[in-house]
Amino acid sequence: MALNVYLGIDVGSVTTKLALVDEAGKYVDSYMLRTAGKPVIAVQTGMRELQKQALCEYNICGVGTTGSGRNLAGALVGADVIKNEITAHAVAASTYVPGVQTILEIGGQDSKIIILRDGIVTDFAMNTVCAAGTGSFLDQQANRLNVPIENFGETALKSTNPARIAGRCGVFAESDLIHKQQLGYPVEDLLYGLCQALVRNYLSNLALGKELLPIVTFQGGVATNSGMVKAFEEALNTKIVVPDNHQTMGAIGAALLAMENHQYTENLTKFKGWEVGNMHFNSITNQCNGCSNNCEVITIVEGDIPDEHPKDIKDIKGNIIARWGGTCGKWDIS
Repeated sequence: MALNVYLGIDVGSVTTKLALVDEAGKYVDSYMLRTAGKPVIAVQTGMRELQKQALCEYNICGVGTTGSGRNLAGALVGADVIKNEITAHAVAASTYVPGVQTILEIGGQDSKIIILRDGIVTDFAMNTVCAAGTGSFLDQQANRLNVPIENFGETALKSTNPARIAGRCGVFAESDLIHKQQLGYPVEDLLYGLCQALVRNYLSNLALGKELLPIVTFQGGVATNSGMVKAFEEALNTKIVVPDNHQTMGAIGAALLAMENHQYTENLTKFKGWEVGNMHFNSITNQCNGCSNNCEVITIVEGDIPDEHPKDIKDIKGNIIARWGGTCGKWDIS
């Protein structure tokens, strides 16, 4: 007998996450992989792998997408709900961590803070500019110090005298780290000093003027790093809750939103089926010269493009799956 589930897909710049929840909103399964600059392939691979590791047959009742590639993923699989990451993370956290009032989220390329009161988002902030507050920066510095990223937190927790590292800017943090390394600081003191620097950067950039009340959750890939968890706990003087599926909370939130949408509207899902994982897609980018905006319009076509890259949007032939990117929406198909 097939299990009725809802699928959530979170396409980020570094990783793509897929998650399933059942009709009661309970976590069922998930899969995470590197986006590697190819979101279409990442979504398709994720769907195949999710099916491969399934313990039973899944009947998809609804699909939600989120993340920077949410529109693309939504067009590919046939999403019923397309929402931003703030909404997805807030829904997942408030569902699995009752009473949560502050969400700290750090991913590979960006970070965000979400303030909730009575389960409603009242404030948020995102950082997509400064590299010093992201997982990729931690990865680079761990590599510089010849420490596997999976051992980063464990090693950092051994620190007894953490190095004071400038964390206001990624460039300064890196040069300061090199300077302290040359002075002979132990690796564990450098790593935990880096955790503290990143926490200072995060709080001064994103949390300025915000009241961070408990319960506080830490979500995203960087929450795996126990050194970062401890640094946040020290800075905020409160216990930090790291949910079991913290890395896939965005995808779980998207699945929960799809569940809510289906239960409220009772509409049939637009999901195109698991076979989407084996279909062949191409994307074409054209500039629309209809006005001074000169928008870049993206078209997703099933199968190969028969001719050379069409110069005009009107010349694109074949089975067009979706199209977006224009400010006025004249070319949009979804």
